[in-house]
Amino acid sequence: MATKSSKSTAPASAPAALLTEEEIVKMGEKDYMNDAQLAFFKARLQQLEKDLLKNADETTEHLRETVLVPDPADRATIEEEHSLELRTRDRERKLLRKVQQSIAAIDAGEYGWCEETGEPIGVPRLMARPTATLSLEAQQRRELKQKLYGD
Repeated sequence: MATKSSKSTAPASAPAALLTEEEIVKMGEKDYMNDAQLAFFKARLQQLEKDLLKNADETTEHLRETVLVPDPADRATIEEEHSLELRTRDRERKLLRKVQQSIAAIDAGEYGWCEETGEPIGVPRLMARPTATLSLEAQQRRELKQKLYGD
């Protein structure tokens, strides 16, 4: 069983060139959350953060553009589009908070380790969901509990 204490602490300065996904996936267990992997995930999370902030700015500008439309059907369509856009941005706002927490976890040397069990989350899971804080098994247990007992 791997523990948090067996991993390297905070990442050193980032390597000159980031590794590719394939190179990260091919690394062995002994390389789990080494400096190269941490630099890769930090860069990925920072790009995601940048994209989310850009989307938020674009939405703000888009919603400020007031279009006066006399036709009630057209007005309703525009309002529905704004509503959908706001819901999307709300989900992205929540994701942004998780992204920022993940970046902070990298800086603290805690990224990639399950909050519940302390075991590695796993590179494939982090590739699919870089903000994951639970291993696949722990997440499945949590979802089953929610399904059985509700929130």
